[in-house]
Parts: sequence; structure tokens; C-alpha cells
Amino acid sequence: MSPDRLSKGVRIGALALLVSTLAACGTATVVRPGGGSTAGGVTTPKTSVPKPGQTVVVRKGDTIYALARIHDITPADLIAWNSLDNPSTIHPGQVIRLYPAGASAGRAPTTVVTAPRSGASSGGSTTPAPAPVGPVKSNIAWRWPADGAIVGRYVAGDATKQGVDIAGTSGQAVKATANGVVVYSGAGLVGYGELIIIKHSDQWLSAYGHNRKRLVNEGQSVKAGEQIAEMGRTGANRDMVHFEIRYNGKPVDPQQYLPAR
Repeated sequence: MSPDRLSKGVRIGALALLVSTLAACGTATVVRPGGGSTAGGVTTPKTSVPKPGQTVVVRKGDTIYALARIHDITPADLIAWNSLDNPSTIHPGQVIRLYPAGASAGRAPTTVVTAPRSGASSGGSTTPAPAPVGPVKSNIAWRWPADGAIVGRYVAGDATKQGVDIAGTSGQAVKATANGVVVYSGAGLVGYGELIIIKHSDQWLSAYGHNRKRLVNEGQSVKAGEQIAEMGRTGANRDMVHFEIRYNGKPVDPQQYLPAR
């Protein structure tokens, strides 16, 4: 995996994290849709300042109204630009677009990573959530996303090795590792190429990078074993799928959960 993924791993994770993602919001800052005040007298914007090509990854504790305030966009526009049916249920790892559809033409996509929420009031220091210690128990029946040799393995603490790389051939089927809902389908996270992220539960996400072609859309439900993409080498130097499993936005070793080969 390329060194570029240092900032990127933080992106899927900060995906969440990601994904997001993971310091809880201790002191609540109330932001009302109509532009109500927040701690320190900050208000939500009344007009939006779009940021073409930019996205933000939701962290635990984020709300649409808080993100709107931080990025100088009205909550109504943020909801509309991302086609959110229920803006109160955004989740760690979800990618939020900071511009309306079609406004990023000619611009390189970038991802904004916001600072984690802290338990202190405005101005307080942040405390990152601890990474999982050892394998976290999962009741999900994970399966391999593709056939092929493992050419890159997960290394704890290494931001360039947050999953496994499975080699294959161009166009080979990439399949959903478990039932879930597609929360991201795009190429906005630099270093992952054509990327798909699936939410399996409130805690678990899976990510599939470097695809040649994405076959599913955001919001689409998928079944375990269903083809979601064609393998490729977008953002990579060989045909493969980069596969990650994330718990509360933090990467875990996929081979601790996938069936033995």
C-alpha cells in the first residue's frame, strides 16, 4: 500500500473515525436548525459556503448541525446535498459532501478530517478513544470479499497497513463480506481509488478499495456474497482489492474475523 495512505487511513478512519470517529461528545453543544446559539455564542450559518470537491468523514458524536456550523454551511443545504432521509442518524464513517452534486467538476476531491469531540467545554483538550485491545467479538458471519493471494497484511498501528490486499485480475468479482447498507460509493478518498464502504451495524463497517468499477450506490442494501464491484487498480499499482474491517471506526485485523483459508 502506498505511503499516501497515511493521511488516507486517517480519513476512512477518522472513517469513521473512519469511518469514521471516536471520541464522544461530553458537553453537549446545542445547535438549532434555525440558527440557534451554541456554547460560546457561535451560531449556525444562515447562508452556505459550498466547498467543491471536499467531503468530511463523520466521527462519533458528530451531528449534521454541528458539521454545518463547523463548515459554514446551513443544515438544510447539508441535508439536501447528501440526500439524507433522516439526518439525525448519521454515523461514524459516513462521508458527507460539502457541496451540491455536480459542483466539483474539474477539482481534485479532498477529505476534511474534523477534530474529535472532547468531554470538556469549548476550548478543552481532546481525548482520543482507545483502540480495541485484541480481537473484538463480532456476531457477524464475515466472508472473504474476493478470491486471490494475500499480498498485503494488516499491521497494528501502521496507518499504511490498515487492512489486507487481495490480488486478482481486472474485472474479477468483489463481493460484500456480510449483509449491510452501502454508506459510501465513490472516489473521494485519495489513495483508495474507487471505494465502497458498507455499514453492517452501528459498530461495524467494511471497506473495499481500488475497484475498476463500482456496482452499488449509497443507501443500497446488499447481501453477503453479493457482487458490489469489479476488481481493478485505481489508486494502486496492481489489480487487487484493499479490504478493511472497522469497529467503531478503528481498523482491526480482517484475518481475525474472516474464515481460515
